[in-house]
Amino acid sequence: MQKFNYHTHTSRCGHADLDYTDEEYIIDLIKMGFKKMAFTDHCPEKNEIDKRPNIRMKYHQRLEYLESIKKLKEKYTDKIEIQSGYEVEYLPGEEDNLKELKNETDKLILGQHFIYDDNKNLKIFGSVDFTKEDLTRYAEYIERAMQLSIPNIIAHPDIYMMKREKFGDIEEKVAHMICKSAEKYNVPLEINLNDIFYKTYFENRKLNDFPIEKQKEKLSHVQYPNKGFWNVATKYNIKVLYGIDAHYKGQVALWSELLELSHEILGEKIINKLNFIDTDDF
Repeated sequence: MQKFNYHTHTSRCGHADLDYTDEEYIIDLIKMGFKKMAFTDHCPEKNEIDKRPNIRMKYHQRLEYLESIKKLKEKYTDKIEIQSGYEVEYLPGEEDNLKELKNETDKLILGQHFIYDDNKNLKIFGSVDFTKEDLTRYAEYIERAMQLSIPNIIAHPDIYMMKREKFGDIEEKVAHMICKSAEKYNVPLEINLNDIFYKTYFENRKLNDFPIEKQKEKLSHVQYPNKGFWNVATKYNIKVLYGIDAHYKGQVALWSELLELSHEILGEKIINKLNFIDTDDF
């Protein structure tokens, strides 16, 4: 079983638990037997583009964030390998700023939550409907980011399935575009466990202790991981890893249960065809 997590947020983003400290994340991961982790909180923007409140840290906070990680790395050096990073989005014109963030950290994960429309306004998944052209642009942004060697990992590549009723021709086209580029540029894709957590154990934003068989009854509401996308992924020689996408107390402790629920969604046939990264390899 994977013993690392490279998708970990902090209270600085404004939508994680505000009283969950950086050190508590580390302690919880150690308790679960993890050997490696990276903090990859939502990145600050040098040029403020995403103006939504409580979505990402402010640019000035990044220095304190990196200093906190440095101290924890030294304190827990004999228990867990700790890395620094950000979750970023690619936008044309922001290449230099993204590379600056990469140069000051160990890992960047690309979680492409939005694109520009033709008038350079943000279109955000979950907020507006995406056209076929929008979905193609989403895939093109991810392709371009990989071409520029910006991300180390593509987080939730199937997030574009939010609010989509079926995995049809355009959805399959996007999956092939992303997977083909991931294979070409050797960038791993993440099976994200966060939507599973939200729709089951954290339903209505409150932890529950229902047995896992009860949680399985809610999986029809999960939008990603998407079975259609990951079936396409099996046709490519790409590396795959899981990401907890941790924001809340109690989320890390449900690691094993969330893995089981992801297998319930995707099916063992797909899982067994995917090339999962070993803890020592990445």
